[in-house]
Amino acid sequence: MAPARQAVPKHQVRRELLEHQSAELLQALHLLTREGNLNADARRKLKQVNHLVGLLSPALDDVLGRFGAPVVADVGSGNAYLGFVLYELFFKAVDKGELWSVESRDELSRKAQERARALGFDRMHFSTGTIAQAEYPARVHLLTALHACDTATDDAIIVAIERNADHVALVPCCQAELAQQLKERGKEAQGPVTSLFAHPWHRREFGSHLTNVLRALVLESFGYQVTVTELTGWEHSLKNELILGRRVHKEKREAKDELRALLGAVPVRPKVVRHFAAALGV
Repeated sequence: MAPARQAVPKHQVRRELLEHQSAELLQALHLLTREGNLNADARRKLKQVNHLVGLLSPALDDVLGRFGAPVVADVGSGNAYLGFVLYELFFKAVDKGELWSVESRDELSRKAQERARALGFDRMHFSTGTIAQAEYPARVHLLTALHACDTATDDAIIVAIERNADHVALVPCCQAELAQQLKERGKEAQGPVTSLFAHPWHRREFGSHLTNVLRALVLESFGYQVTVTELTGWEHSLKNELILGRRVHKEKREAKDELRALLGAVPVRPKVVRHFAAALGV
């Protein structure tokens, strides 16, 4: 197999693909060149998407097996690479289910819609708007958000919880909100915890980490069993944290208590906490 940042010639591309994944789709997505080669940047993107697909397979098998009309929503979808790959591998061969791609940039949304029409992916739908404001079905069974920037990941969690998603998969990106709150309100904290964000560099890194810890606790508070893991190797992306959630209860009081205790120690209130403040009791 080629090194992570090396191009792959056409005759070796097959070994980079998942089972049942077609070169034709990847050419339509411009991940393969006209000659069928895979350049280094496209290979990096494909490797991330395919690795995430593998991690999502249990959730997809679950919703396709349990529901007659499962809905998967990929929010902040960009070029909709993930959505197209999921549709080809999981939806194309079955006569049920819908995949919704949500993207705020109208040009990307229109191009993806045209591509889906050309490919005959007629159960792919496209909603143009921010994650918070876009149109959604009343029920979503699996929600994914790959590199939704800053508070957009909070918006994805809000959509998932409010539409009773059975599964969520989040790859957060560029968490900046809490670093600013720590800068403005840090003096309200007391004790050794203040050392964690006394310097700007540490404030940024600690704020980013704290953001995702609080997001995981919010999901747990609403009954999700949460796993936090690495998406791909660091050679592919520095924004590499994957938060997976599977809803198993209506709520979890222990997680709410832990969330309140943490918020009591550090003077921050991320968007997702502010949105669900009443339900969380904070």
